[in-house]
Amino acid sequence: MDPAERDAWLRLTLTPEIGPSTARMLLAAYGLPEAIFAAGRASLARHLPGPLASVLAAPPQATMAAALRATERWLELDPSHALLTLADDDYPPLLLSTADPPPVLFAAGRRELLRRPALAVVGSRSATQQGAANAESFAQHLARAGLTIVSGLALGIDAAAHRGALKALDDGADASTIAVLGTGVDVAYPASNRALHESIRRRGLLLSEFALGTPGIAHNFPRRNRIIAGLARGVLVVEAALRSGSLITARLAAEAGREVFALPGSIHSPTARGCHRLIKEGAKLVESAQDVLDELRIEAQVADSRAPRPAAHQELLAALGFDPVDLDTLAARTGRDAGGLAAELLELELAQDIERLPGNRYQRLR
Repeated sequence: MDPAERDAWLRLTLTPEIGPSTARMLLAAYGLPEAIFAAGRASLARHLPGPLASVLAAPPQATMAAALRATERWLELDPSHALLTLADDDYPPLLLSTADPPPVLFAAGRRELLRRPALAVVGSRSATQQGAANAESFAQHLARAGLTIVSGLALGIDAAAHRGALKALDDGADASTIAVLGTGVDVAYPASNRALHESIRRRGLLLSEFALGTPGIAHNFPRRNRIIAGLARGVLVVEAALRSGSLITARLAAEAGREVFALPGSIHSPTARGCHRLIKEGAKLVESAQDVLDELRIEAQVADSRAPRPAAHQELLAALGFDPVDLDTLAARTGRDAGGLAAELLELELAQDIERLPGNRYQRLR
């Protein structure tokens, strides 16, 4: 893309009062953005209010010119930085097929992930310890099986899902994770996720429709959920309250014809009620990562089943033996906290190394 074409795409999307739907309407009427800015006020006024038509017909103001130059410098800073438009071959095909694809995406990282099968994993920012452990373990095993994990880099379930996918990279998987941001792609938000933001930039992909430098603004986060849903073949909701952005993502996925999965939880937990509502409305109840793979007709990569177990897992399996053991007995054998053991046992269960039995007991399978 030459600089003039790139600047026209940017100017179209950075102009106040021109959202994605208005931009697509103008593109349908005129073709590429350069033709929109060359059309003249009279022509543009047939599609837009007069004042907005005047803005597009006039040369860019100083603030717009500064934004264009800042983006140019950012693109030149790192070869992994890119601007993807609706006219680019690199634009993610699944997102392109949705009802509201953003005209422009800012990307930093491994753009090849946009053409690989993906699953969104989302949930509560106020996740329980067990919910975060579930999200991390499911994401790790699904990424090992070849799925790119998409989430929103929020606190709680989102961050845990990204961490799980990055762990799969450490296990030798080639899949990774995509973080769809409600800020500029160069902004780490919340600040506590700064290290995770940088790790995803280096090992996965950061993606945003918002201009560089855009801070965390409340109404931008629900808006980015359509991108999370649009990039993936399905959405797994791990924990969600009844009034949750995760339910918006699930609804958008269902409307786009994607699969919706939900993890059940305690009937007494507020963070499980959104998942239970989804299940009542037809979402597929999930108890293991294999449930998701079976529904999506994805065979786990051979390397996954043969991935070396971490030393801690080896020690826990040795403590289990091959007879059923309850959690308290296992905690006494290992001298470890029952809460930490439960998270590690879930990972072994998802890897089909152990089986959970009634009465909170566990049995080694191999």
